[in-house]
Amino acid sequence: MTYEEMMQKLEELGSDQTKQIYKNHGVREPYFGVKIGDLKKLVKFVKKDHELALKLYESGNHDAMYLAGLSINPKLISIETLQEWVKKAYWYMVAEYTVAQVAAESEFALDLAREWMKSEVEMIAVCGWSTYSNYISITQDEFLDIAEIRKMLNQVNSTIHEERNRVRYVMNGFVISVGTYVPELKDEAKQVAEHIGKVHVDVGNTACKIPLAFEYIKKVESKNRIGMKRKTCIC
Repeated sequence: MTYEEMMQKLEELGSDQTKQIYKNHGVREPYFGVKIGDLKKLVKFVKKDHELALKLYESGNHDAMYLAGLSINPKLISIETLQEWVKKAYWYMVAEYTVAQVAAESEFALDLAREWMKSEVEMIAVCGWSTYSNYISITQDEFLDIAEIRKMLNQVNSTIHEERNRVRYVMNGFVISVGTYVPELKDEAKQVAEHIGKVHVDVGNTACKIPLAFEYIKKVESKNRIGMKRKTCIC
């Protein structure tokens, strides 16, 4: 399927109702309002065409950008492309999901996460924290830098409530990720989660709720699922 054909297909799948939902969450034009479930059905048409995936992201159309993230092979993407992608991730859905998940499965995951987390640009910092959280979820513990992760937990513990709006959200998610995927640090993550308590994030005109990290980790613990890694974080 060509780029033009794919964009036509996306337009056909879009709806005014979904467009309004995305608008409430912060997306801006151009976009068609395609449901994630429908985007996933198109992955098979893009997955083997690396150049098509790149072109879809470069379009600046949200639906096409998200589809690119679902379809691209993270082992083929270059660090230069990921640096360009993060600059174009203007809202949280692309930053926290599309770019972060692809970066987490690339060979540049840690280098980019460490760099992006320090950014003064909110969405780039968001992408950094989300990249590290996703990396933890798919990486066996023997390959994790436990000392670094512990230091990051301490940073969250000390600074989360003074951070930028969406950075607070992904920092909270980082605590959850550590607590649920790294058994060695579960108790420390629970202590941090208990200390930070409820994290306030402005989610605009939406019904989104911010998970309580302590309760989330406890729930996973009750199901004996602590430390169960994901095969992929791209979704």
